[in-house]
Amino acid sequence: MTSNSSAPFPPYIAISLGIAAASAASIFIRFAQGYAPSLVIAAYRLALASLILLPLLFWHSRVNLQSIQRRQWILIIISGVLLAIHFGTWITSLEYTSVASSVILVSSSPLFVALLSSILLQDKLNRTLLSGMAIAVLGTIIVGLSDACALHYGIHCPSLSYFTQGQAIRGDLLALSGAIAIAGYILIGRYLRPSVSLLPYITLAYSIAAFVLILTTLVSGLPLFGYPRQAYMWFLLLAFIPQLLAHSAINWSLRYLSATFVSISLLGEPICATILAYLVLGEQPNRLYFIGALLILVGVIFAAQKKGASDYLDIA
Repeated sequence: MTSNSSAPFPPYIAISLGIAAASAASIFIRFAQGYAPSLVIAAYRLALASLILLPLLFWHSRVNLQSIQRRQWILIIISGVLLAIHFGTWITSLEYTSVASSVILVSSSPLFVALLSSILLQDKLNRTLLSGMAIAVLGTIIVGLSDACALHYGIHCPSLSYFTQGQAIRGDLLALSGAIAIAGYILIGRYLRPSVSLLPYITLAYSIAAFVLILTTLVSGLPLFGYPRQAYMWFLLLAFIPQLLAHSAINWSLRYLSATFVSISLLGEPICATILAYLVLGEQPNRLYFIGALLILVGVIFAAQKKGASDYLDIA
Protein backbone atom coordinates (compact mmCIF):
# COMPACT_ATOMS: atom_id res chain seq x y z
CA MET A 1 0.00 0.00 0.00
CA THR A 2 1.36 3.39 -1.02
CA SER A 3 1.72 6.16 1.57
CA ASN A 4 -1.14 8.66 1.87
CA SER A 5 1.34 11.50 1.40
CA SER A 6 2.19 10.29 -2.13
CA ALA A 7 -1.44 10.27 -3.28
CA PRO A 8 -2.24 12.88 -5.97
CA PHE A 9 -5.66 13.37 -4.33
CA PRO A 10 -6.64 12.90 -0.65
CA PRO A 11 -7.74 9.23 -0.42
CA TYR A 12 -10.13 9.89 2.46
CA ILE A 13 -11.99 12.37 0.29
CA ALA A 14 -11.97 9.88 -2.61
CA ILE A 15 -13.53 7.10 -0.56
CA SER A 16 -16.07 9.52 0.92
CA LEU A 17 -17.09 10.57 -2.60
CA GLY A 18 -17.26 6.91 -3.64
CA ILE A 19 -19.57 6.01 -0.75
CA ALA A 20 -21.75 9.05 -1.41
CA ALA A 21 -21.97 8.12 -5.11
CA ALA A 22 -22.90 4.53 -4.26
CA SER A 23 -25.51 5.69 -1.74
CA ALA A 24 -27.31 7.65 -4.45
CA ALA A 25 -28.04 4.48 -6.45
CA SER A 26 -31.26 3.57 -4.64
CA ILE A 27 -32.57 7.15 -4.98
CA PHE A 28 -31.86 7.19 -8.73
CA ILE A 29 -33.53 3.80 -9.07
CA ARG A 30 -36.65 4.95 -7.23
CA PHE A 31 -37.03 7.90 -9.61
CA ALA A 32 -36.31 5.70 -12.66
CA GLN A 33 -38.99 3.24 -11.52
CA GLY A 34 -41.52 5.97 -12.13
CA TYR A 35 -40.81 5.62 -15.86
CA ALA A 36 -39.48 2.10 -16.52
CA PRO A 37 -39.62 -1.48 -15.13
CA SER A 38 -36.87 -2.60 -12.75
CA LEU A 39 -35.36 -5.14 -15.17
CA VAL A 40 -35.03 -2.45 -17.83
CA ILE A 41 -33.30 -0.14 -15.32
CA ALA A 42 -30.85 -2.91 -14.38
CA ALA A 43 -30.16 -3.68 -18.04
CA TYR A 44 -29.45 -0.05 -18.90
CA ARG A 45 -27.23 0.47 -15.85
CA LEU A 46 -24.93 -2.39 -16.86
CA ALA A 47 -25.19 -1.84 -20.63
CA LEU A 48 -24.24 1.84 -20.49
CA ALA A 49 -21.38 1.15 -18.08
CA SER A 50 -20.14 -1.58 -20.44
CA LEU A 51 -20.29 0.71 -23.48
CA ILE A 52 -18.13 3.23 -21.64
CA LEU A 53 -15.58 0.61 -20.54
CA LEU A 54 -15.29 -1.46 -23.74
CA PRO A 55 -13.30 1.14 -25.75
CA LEU A 56 -10.91 1.53 -22.79
CA LEU A 57 -10.50 -2.24 -22.63
CA PHE A 58 -9.58 -2.60 -26.31
CA TRP A 59 -7.36 0.50 -26.19
CA HIS A 60 -5.38 -0.26 -23.04
CA SER A 61 -5.75 -3.96 -22.20
CA ARG A 62 -5.99 -5.86 -25.48
CA VAL A 63 -2.98 -8.01 -24.57
CA ASN A 64 -4.47 -8.90 -21.19
CA LEU A 65 -7.74 -9.79 -22.91
CA GLN A 66 -5.99 -12.20 -25.28
CA SER A 67 -4.21 -13.96 -22.40
CA ILE A 68 -7.44 -15.00 -20.63
CA GLN A 69 -7.68 -18.79 -20.58
CA ARG A 70 -10.71 -21.01 -21.15
CA ARG A 71 -11.27 -21.78 -17.45
CA GLN A 72 -11.03 -18.07 -16.63
CA TRP A 73 -13.59 -17.27 -19.35
CA ILE A 74 -16.03 -19.77 -17.82
CA LEU A 75 -15.66 -18.18 -14.39
CA ILE A 76 -16.04 -14.67 -15.81
CA ILE A 77 -19.27 -15.73 -17.54
CA ILE A 78 -20.60 -17.18 -14.26
CA SER A 79 -19.52 -13.98 -12.53
CA GLY A 80 -21.45 -11.88 -15.04
CA VAL A 81 -24.58 -14.01 -14.63
CA LEU A 82 -24.39 -13.61 -10.84
CA LEU A 83 -23.96 -9.85 -11.25
CA ALA A 84 -27.08 -9.78 -13.44
CA ILE A 85 -29.02 -11.69 -10.77
CA HIS A 86 -27.75 -9.27 -8.13
CA PHE A 87 -28.89 -6.13 -9.92
CA GLY A 88 -32.11 -7.71 -11.20
CA THR A 89 -33.22 -8.82 -7.73
CA TRP A 90 -31.92 -5.84 -5.75
CA ILE A 91 -33.35 -3.16 -8.06
CA THR A 92 -36.68 -5.02 -8.15
CA SER A 93 -36.69 -5.17 -4.34
CA LEU A 94 -36.98 -1.38 -4.27
CA GLU A 95 -40.45 -1.70 -5.81
CA TYR A 96 -41.69 -3.53 -2.72
CA THR A 97 -39.77 -2.42 0.35
CA SER A 98 -38.17 0.73 1.71
CA VAL A 99 -34.77 2.00 0.58
CA ALA A 100 -33.48 1.56 4.14
CA SER A 101 -34.51 -2.11 4.37
CA SER A 102 -33.38 -2.98 0.85
CA VAL A 103 -29.94 -1.40 1.14
CA ILE A 104 -29.14 -2.75 4.62
CA LEU A 105 -30.17 -6.28 3.58
CA VAL A 106 -28.19 -6.26 0.33
CA SER A 107 -25.22 -4.93 2.32
CA SER A 108 -25.17 -8.20 4.28
CA SER A 109 -23.26 -9.81 1.38
CA PRO A 110 -19.98 -10.13 3.36
CA LEU A 111 -21.73 -12.69 5.56
CA PHE A 112 -22.58 -14.80 2.53
CA VAL A 113 -19.07 -14.34 1.13
CA ALA A 114 -17.65 -15.71 4.37
CA LEU A 115 -20.14 -18.61 4.44
CA LEU A 116 -19.66 -19.54 0.76
CA SER A 117 -15.91 -19.23 1.20
CA SER A 118 -16.10 -21.79 3.98
CA ILE A 119 -18.24 -24.15 1.86
CA LEU A 120 -16.57 -23.80 -1.54
CA LEU A 121 -12.99 -22.91 -0.63
CA GLN A 122 -12.86 -24.96 2.57
CA ASP A 123 -12.04 -21.94 4.73
CA LYS A 124 -12.69 -22.87 8.34
CA LEU A 125 -15.79 -21.58 10.08
CA ASN A 126 -14.55 -19.95 13.27
CA ARG A 127 -16.31 -18.62 16.35
CA THR A 128 -16.03 -15.00 15.20
CA LEU A 129 -17.77 -15.70 11.90
CA LEU A 130 -20.50 -17.80 13.50
CA SER A 131 -21.11 -15.08 16.09
CA GLY A 132 -21.30 -12.44 13.34
CA MET A 133 -23.73 -14.54 11.34
CA ALA A 134 -25.96 -15.14 14.37
CA ILE A 135 -26.04 -11.42 15.17
CA ALA A 136 -26.77 -10.49 11.55
CA VAL A 137 -29.52 -13.13 11.18
CA LEU A 138 -31.23 -11.68 14.24
CA GLY A 139 -30.82 -8.19 12.73
CA THR A 140 -32.26 -9.39 9.41
CA ILE A 141 -35.36 -10.79 11.15
CA ILE A 142 -35.83 -7.52 13.03
CA VAL A 143 -35.45 -5.44 9.83
CA GLY A 144 -38.04 -7.67 8.15
CA LEU A 145 -40.41 -7.19 11.09
CA SER A 146 -39.84 -3.44 11.12
CA ASP A 147 -41.79 -3.01 7.87
CA ALA A 148 -44.99 -4.02 9.68
CA CYS A 149 -44.26 -3.97 13.42
CA ALA A 150 -43.91 -1.11 15.88
CA LEU A 151 -41.75 -0.75 18.99
CA HIS A 152 -43.80 0.91 21.68
CA TYR A 153 -43.72 -0.59 25.18
CA GLY A 154 -42.97 -3.91 23.49
CA ILE A 155 -43.08 -5.15 19.89
CA HIS A 156 -46.54 -5.07 18.30
CA CYS A 157 -46.97 -7.04 15.05
CA PRO A 158 -49.90 -8.04 12.81
CA SER A 159 -50.79 -11.66 12.03
CA LEU A 160 -48.44 -14.05 10.18
CA SER A 161 -50.71 -14.03 7.12
CA TYR A 162 -50.16 -10.28 6.83
CA PHE A 163 -46.42 -10.85 6.46
CA THR A 164 -46.69 -13.68 3.93
CA GLN A 165 -49.16 -11.74 1.78
CA GLY A 166 -47.50 -8.34 2.11
CA GLN A 167 -45.17 -6.74 -0.41
CA ALA A 168 -42.43 -5.73 2.03
CA ILE A 169 -41.41 -9.33 2.75
CA ARG A 170 -41.11 -9.94 -1.00
CA GLY A 171 -38.80 -6.95 -1.33
CA ASP A 172 -36.73 -8.06 1.67
CA LEU A 173 -36.29 -11.56 0.20
CA LEU A 174 -35.30 -10.09 -3.17
CA ALA A 175 -32.69 -7.88 -1.46
CA LEU A 176 -31.29 -10.92 0.38
CA SER A 177 -31.17 -12.81 -2.94
CA GLY A 178 -29.18 -9.91 -4.35
CA ALA A 179 -26.77 -10.19 -1.41
CA ILE A 180 -26.22 -13.92 -2.04
CA ALA A 181 -25.67 -13.36 -5.78
CA ILE A 182 -23.13 -10.58 -5.25
CA ALA A 183 -21.33 -12.80 -2.72
CA GLY A 184 -20.75 -15.34 -5.49
CA TYR A 185 -19.56 -12.56 -7.80
CA ILE A 186 -17.08 -11.33 -5.16
CA LEU A 187 -15.76 -14.85 -4.53
CA ILE A 188 -15.08 -15.41 -8.22
CA GLY A 189 -13.41 -12.01 -8.40
CA ARG A 190 -11.26 -12.93 -5.41
CA TYR A 191 -10.14 -16.09 -7.25
CA LEU A 192 -9.56 -14.43 -10.65
CA ARG A 193 -8.09 -11.04 -9.79
CA PRO A 194 -4.51 -12.28 -9.11
CA SER A 195 -4.34 -13.52 -12.71
CA VAL A 196 -6.83 -11.24 -14.54
CA SER A 197 -6.41 -7.44 -14.53
CA LEU A 198 -9.16 -5.25 -13.09
CA LEU A 199 -10.26 -3.54 -16.32
CA PRO A 200 -10.73 -6.74 -18.37
CA TYR A 201 -12.47 -8.46 -15.47
CA ILE A 202 -15.06 -5.78 -14.65
CA THR A 203 -15.66 -4.88 -18.32
CA LEU A 204 -16.36 -8.48 -19.29
CA ALA A 205 -18.43 -9.14 -16.16
CA TYR A 206 -20.49 -5.97 -16.73
CA SER A 207 -20.98 -6.80 -20.41
CA ILE A 208 -22.11 -10.37 -19.72
CA ALA A 209 -24.45 -9.13 -16.98
CA ALA A 210 -25.88 -6.54 -19.38
CA PHE A 211 -26.45 -9.23 -22.05
CA VAL A 212 -28.23 -11.50 -19.52
CA LEU A 213 -30.43 -8.65 -18.30
CA ILE A 214 -31.30 -7.50 -21.83
CA LEU A 215 -32.20 -11.09 -22.79
CA THR A 216 -34.30 -11.50 -19.63
CA THR A 217 -36.05 -8.21 -20.33
CA LEU A 218 -36.93 -9.27 -23.89
CA VAL A 219 -38.10 -12.74 -22.78
CA SER A 220 -40.29 -11.03 -20.17
CA GLY A 221 -41.93 -9.02 -22.93
CA LEU A 222 -40.68 -5.67 -21.64
CA PRO A 223 -39.72 -3.01 -24.20
CA LEU A 224 -36.15 -1.68 -24.15
CA PHE A 225 -37.01 1.60 -25.86
CA GLY A 226 -39.77 4.18 -25.99
CA TYR A 227 -39.45 5.53 -22.46
CA PRO A 228 -39.64 9.25 -21.55
CA ARG A 229 -36.45 11.30 -21.67
CA GLN A 230 -36.37 11.45 -17.89
CA ALA A 231 -35.94 7.68 -17.77
CA TYR A 232 -32.79 7.80 -19.92
CA MET A 233 -31.42 10.57 -17.72
CA TRP A 234 -31.73 8.31 -14.65
CA PHE A 235 -30.22 5.39 -16.60
CA LEU A 236 -27.18 7.52 -17.44
CA LEU A 237 -26.82 8.79 -13.89
CA LEU A 238 -26.91 5.20 -12.59
CA ALA A 239 -24.23 4.09 -15.05
CA PHE A 240 -21.90 7.03 -14.42
CA ILE A 241 -22.24 7.74 -10.69
CA PRO A 242 -22.84 4.53 -8.68
CA GLN A 243 -21.57 2.04 -11.28
CA LEU A 244 -18.41 3.76 -12.58
CA LEU A 245 -17.52 6.71 -10.34
CA ALA A 246 -18.17 4.92 -7.03
CA HIS A 247 -16.36 1.71 -7.99
CA SER A 248 -13.42 3.65 -9.45
CA ALA A 249 -13.02 5.90 -6.41
CA ILE A 250 -13.13 3.03 -3.94
CA ASN A 251 -10.80 0.78 -5.93
CA TRP A 252 -8.36 3.70 -6.33
CA SER A 253 -8.45 4.42 -2.58
CA LEU A 254 -7.38 0.82 -1.86
CA ARG A 255 -3.95 1.77 -3.17
CA TYR A 256 -3.50 4.27 -0.34
CA LEU A 257 -5.76 3.00 2.49
CA SER A 258 -5.89 -0.35 4.22
CA ALA A 259 -8.47 -2.85 2.95
CA THR A 260 -9.85 -3.15 6.49
CA PHE A 261 -10.44 0.60 6.72
CA VAL A 262 -12.08 0.65 3.28
CA SER A 263 -14.33 -2.34 3.98
CA ILE A 264 -15.55 -0.87 7.27
CA SER A 265 -16.03 2.52 5.57
CA LEU A 266 -18.31 0.88 3.00
CA LEU A 267 -20.77 0.17 5.79
CA GLY A 268 -21.46 3.89 5.60
CA GLU A 269 -23.30 3.27 2.31
CA PRO A 270 -26.57 1.94 3.82
CA ILE A 271 -26.44 4.68 6.44
CA CYS A 272 -26.04 7.40 3.80
CA ALA A 273 -28.73 5.78 1.62
CA THR A 274 -31.16 5.78 4.55
CA ILE A 275 -30.45 9.47 5.21
CA LEU A 276 -30.92 10.32 1.52
CA ALA A 277 -34.18 8.35 1.40
CA TYR A 278 -35.44 10.37 4.37
CA LEU A 279 -34.38 13.72 2.88
CA VAL A 280 -35.41 13.07 -0.74
CA LEU A 281 -38.21 10.49 -0.54
CA GLY A 282 -39.55 11.20 2.94
CA GLU A 283 -38.98 7.59 4.09
CA GLN A 284 -38.54 7.46 7.86
CA PRO A 285 -37.62 4.06 9.34
CA ASN A 286 -38.98 3.22 12.77
CA ARG A 287 -36.93 2.42 15.89
CA LEU A 288 -37.21 -1.31 15.30
CA TYR A 289 -35.46 -0.93 11.93
CA PHE A 290 -32.52 0.89 13.50
CA ILE A 291 -32.03 -1.90 16.05
CA GLY A 292 -32.01 -4.52 13.27
CA ALA A 293 -29.75 -2.44 11.03
CA LEU A 294 -27.24 -1.98 13.85
CA LEU A 295 -27.15 -5.74 14.47
CA ILE A 296 -26.57 -6.43 10.75
CA LEU A 297 -23.71 -3.93 10.60
CA VAL A 298 -22.10 -5.45 13.70
CA GLY A 299 -22.47 -8.93 12.20
CA VAL A 300 -20.88 -7.80 8.93
CA ILE A 301 -17.94 -6.29 10.82
CA PHE A 302 -17.46 -9.60 12.64
CA ALA A 303 -17.52 -11.52 9.33
CA ALA A 304 -15.00 -9.13 7.76
CA GLN A 305 -12.51 -10.06 10.47
CA LYS A 306 -12.49 -13.69 9.36
CA LYS A 307 -10.03 -13.12 6.53
CA GLY A 308 -8.54 -10.16 4.72
CA ALA A 309 -11.20 -7.49 4.49
CA SER A 310 -10.45 -6.92 0.81
CA ASP A 311 -12.10 -10.31 0.08
CA TYR A 312 -15.49 -8.80 0.94
CA LEU A 313 -15.43 -5.42 -0.81
CA ASP A 314 -18.42 -4.47 -2.87
CA ILE A 315 -20.86 -1.60 -3.29
CA ALA A 316 -24.34 -1.28 -4.72
